[in-house]
Amino acid sequence: MELAIYNIKGEDTGRKAQLNDEVFAIEVNEHAVYLDVKQYLANQRQGTHKSKERSEVSGSTRKLHKQKGGGGSRIGDINSPVLVGGGRVFGPRPRDYRFKLNKKLKALARKSALTSKAQDNQIVVVEDFTFEAPKTKEFVNITKNLQVSDKKVLLVLAGQNKNVYLSARNIPEVKVVTASDVNTYALLDNKAIILTESSLDVINKL
Repeated sequence: MELAIYNIKGEDTGRKAQLNDEVFAIEVNEHAVYLDVKQYLANQRQGTHKSKERSEVSGSTRKLHKQKGGGGSRIGDINSPVLVGGGRVFGPRPRDYRFKLNKKLKALARKSALTSKAQDNQIVVVEDFTFEAPKTKEFVNITKNLQVSDKKVLLVLAGQNKNVYLSARNIPEVKVVTASDVNTYALLDNKAIILTESSLDVINKL
């Protein structure tokens, strides 16, 4: 598969970028994508939720009334879960939601997401660029020139670029990542994927 290469002014350079068919033209495995996204979201969870159970609620442990003969239901102390202010039964406890996936499955999911984006024409290839200093306005102009300013954008760079990152940091619908950090969730969560030429070379080898 080939895509036109644009410059930051949105002009076609007349050159073509070659997309590796083993990355951008495979049979999409939806279950692999599901598992990878599920793992990503699970890994984001802090797992610090906690509620007090019967033994942890502050209150007297005195038995409220005798077990039998009172005409009412049996009851223990005031911390009983059936009373207002009592402990919670089987409440949430701190836990780790992370789970493991094989590297090959995660790679398959990532390639499936890239293939899906390529099929939907949501990938744009641009020449490598940088800024002399962080300029948000310049980055906004680039998104307008590439006609993606109204979309949620993922910019993929070959390596760390501080000025480009700082230029895009304050734009709500834009995320900047390096090619080695591209993940399935980030690809699916954005409607426009901007790949620089050098980042495409890295992704073609993933």
